[in-house]
Amino acid sequence: MRYLSLNFFLSFLLIIILVSNCSPKKNPVTGEDEIINPNVNERARAVADKNPIFIFGDNKKSSSSEFLKSNPLWRASLKSLDFIPLASVDFSGGLIITDWYSENNSEEEIKISVRFLSSELKSDSITIVSHKRICDQKNKCRISALSEKFNSELKEVIINSARVMAIEDKKKENK
Repeated sequence: MRYLSLNFFLSFLLIIILVSNCSPKKNPVTGEDEIINPNVNERARAVADKNPIFIFGDNKKSSSSEFLKSNPLWRASLKSLDFIPLASVDFSGGLIITDWYSENNSEEEIKISVRFLSSELKSDSITIVSHKRICDQKNKCRISALSEKFNSELKEVIINSARVMAIEDKKKENK
């Protein structure tokens, strides 16, 4: 008999927990039931409008695709790194990270990250950090930072490419 009442009690408790989780979510500010939009894209847009995290200006003025088309610094960075597979690209956070890359020498690989500090076309608008990984036959790897000379040369290539793109964009606008 005791076993039956314990079973009944546990079943009853489980039903109460399940039913209470089905109740509508209350808005903590207004105390009203919160209606959840089933469309994921609309929910994401609503959250982005409430909490803008774009470092390159107000996201209400232009969409993400407009930013990608209009920012020559971003486009030049992607163009300059197009030979390396990309591991992570986050324009809202202003970050491009490549995957480990090796041309012919499989023991030596490089990885590059580009951080955007502003959308202005200046040399201090981006920071480049690069690493080299050397692995031996036993898969023991050493990772070290590449020289500042490499980073500054890559930054110079990106800035010059962005300047050319900006000039071409202005010519297209003037037509």
